[in-house]
Amino acid sequence: MNKPKPRLKKTNPLEPLKMEIAAELGLLEQVKTKGWDSLSAEDAGRIGGMMTQRLKRGSN
Repeated sequence: MNKPKPRLKKTNPLEPLKMEIAAELGLLEQVKTKGWDSLSAEDAGRIGGMMTQRLKRGSN
């Protein structure tokens, strides 16, 4: 009898940055209680845009 192997959750190296920006925008509590899927497209885009800006600034 083979037991299924537990799935390992992939860790995103950008997750801390994403959480930081969500907190700055006042969305962290919503993300913690309802998940990332609960964000509107506008809010998700705002987070992605800010992440992109910070990553570009950091690589210069």
